[in-house]
Amino acid sequence: MATDALVERILAIGDDPSTPVVDVLHGLVDDSTIEASAAPKSIAEAADLVGLSAHTLRYYEQQGLVRPARNSSGYREYSASDLRRLVFLMRMRVSGMTMQDLKLYIALVEQGASTIPERRRIMLDQRDRIRRKLRELALALETTDYKISAYDGHPEG
Repeated sequence: MATDALVERILAIGDDPSTPVVDVLHGLVDDSTIEASAAPKSIAEAADLVGLSAHTLRYYEQQGLVRPARNSSGYREYSASDLRRLVFLMRMRVSGMTMQDLKLYIALVEQGASTIPERRRIMLDQRDRIRRKLRELALALETTDYKISAYDGHPEG
């Protein structure tokens, strides 16, 4: 699923402004549905579970972001940890994180705990970008609301 389509899906789920965005994100894939003891999932099952296309899963694999095992027939088998990683990737893409940053982040994760300070820095930088975008969007919303109120009572020509 492309990022724009994913954002549309989130917006459709979260039409109620009182629903925290994090609840909407968690609602896309409830982490409790990904049990550690669950049998591995095929690419179709994994795609269906996390709400991404099989094409996107293969793309993430090509980019080194997820590495599902292969069964004796050569088919991908997504483990619970693979599925949790896909959920993380999906949430980070929705937040606007670049593929370059995601690749760096995942490479650091795979290097182990010694990279936690650098991973934290990546997340702090991403949070700063998100906050800036939120401020920009708030300004755009205020401008739009101002224009709407300016047109109240004035029919369009």
